[in-house]
Amino acid sequence: MAGFLSVVRRVYLTLYNWIVFAGWAQVLYLAITTLKETGYENVYDAIEKPLQLAQTAAVLEILHGLVGLVRSPVSATLPQIGSRLFLTWGILYSFPEVRSHFLVTSLVISWSITEIIRYSFFGFKEALGFAPSWHLWLRYSSFLLLYPTGITSEVGLIYLALPHIKTSEMYSVRMPNTLNFSFDFFYATILVLAIYVPGSPHMYRYMLGQRKRALSKSKRE
Repeated sequence: MAGFLSVVRRVYLTLYNWIVFAGWAQVLYLAITTLKETGYENVYDAIEKPLQLAQTAAVLEILHGLVGLVRSPVSATLPQIGSRLFLTWGILYSFPEVRSHFLVTSLVISWSITEIIRYSFFGFKEALGFAPSWHLWLRYSSFLLLYPTGITSEVGLIYLALPHIKTSEMYSVRMPNTLNFSFDFFYATILVLAIYVPGSPHMYRYMLGQRKRALSKSKRE
């Protein structure tokens, strides 16, 4: 029975990784094609649906960690996925005013290259039991450039959205109401921005530690 469940797990994770890989490959292709043909102002319109699907599919990774399908700690996975979902739905989907900014293009390209490398790496690992050495190096080295460009784009887009969040009062709840509860999305967004200050360097150091361990292990093998 344990052997059967192990096979089911590997088949499921192989399919999951390659399906999401295909989603991010589509995002990258559409982003680059649109950038070349009509400019960065139109990139979001071209990639909106594929981006939403590919990024929202990452929610399953949290569940994978919770139920033990993968060894990735939820404490590391949750903030990364949470911040991306916030950008995807809370900023880009909710505030069209920022969609034509060039930071959308740098964000999407940084995210998609990162995820194409990551999902294909785990796709090979689950399907074949290993990944090529060059793929291992890419998996644990590409973030050196792509994480700073991605984070800079995220912070920049959140900052650009702040005036529109404040004037629209979208997602805010004002009193009085039957629940006797108030919520201000503008100040919640400022809090999210504040979390980036300690959170980004911490995550970068975490990934540097991951890189050191993974590449050292590959040399020993």
